[in-house]
Amino acid sequence: MRFDVPWRRKRWSALALGSLGVAACTLATLLVAGDAGVTARQQPTGPTEPLLPANAPPNGGTALPMLGVAAHLTVFGQTPQRQLAGWAGGLSDRLNVPRAAMQAYGYATARLQRERPACRITWTLLAGIGQVESNHGRFNGARLDAEARPTVPIRGLPLDGRPGVKSIPDSDGGVLDGDTVWDRAVGPMQFIPTTWRSWGADADGDGRADPNDLDDAALAAARYLCASGGDLGTESGWWRGVLTYNESRRYAQDVLDRADRYGRLSR
Repeated sequence: MRFDVPWRRKRWSALALGSLGVAACTLATLLVAGDAGVTARQQPTGPTEPLLPANAPPNGGTALPMLGVAAHLTVFGQTPQRQLAGWAGGLSDRLNVPRAAMQAYGYATARLQRERPACRITWTLLAGIGQVESNHGRFNGARLDAEARPTVPIRGLPLDGRPGVKSIPDSDGGVLDGDTVWDRAVGPMQFIPTTWRSWGADADGDGRADPNDLDDAALAAARYLCASGGDLGTESGWWRGVLTYNESRRYAQDVLDRADRYGRLSR
């Protein structure tokens, strides 16, 4: 999240709404140079009135293809996300989003369209969050490999109660975040251990729910957003979901801007 730009209102356009649908977690922190994460669930800043006009039609960018009957299974050693290789490959270069990340966001969206169709989550929302949180797993010199894992672990700042940072003592013995004193946000979607414990998912069928795996993290985020926001195809639902992920309107506006851009470029 950036605090170096003046607050501004942004039109709630048809493209913008579809771009939203955010991911999951009581997001602990934001990414900054040198270390991931700045603040844990910051209090909302900026205006409290609705930022965008209500009743905008949903639009999530280029539509996802239909997935097969085995959409939730690993088949012949291929993760289910690979079913979206063609769709993802057609957008990856245009959007500057790794193909593996596009597959993760697309698959999570397709799963939620089946599990919770009334949520109306979009892949552009997940992509907006992934970009803000870790540049799609490429934060601080990392690269997202073909299995949707960053080549360098992505960890947030210690949540030690310093100014602007929430105090969250270690809750996992350092198993997820490597810190036995304070909790830290983990992985491309920046889950804190307590949130991952509640929402962690095994999206690629490898038998493990891992916040460092963007396939898993994107699905967990999608479920969290839908549970928090309800209908993400509405202004109120979208803002409720994203502000549960991180309680800052500047953060949510940044996600909106990026999701809107992905929606526009994908068309």
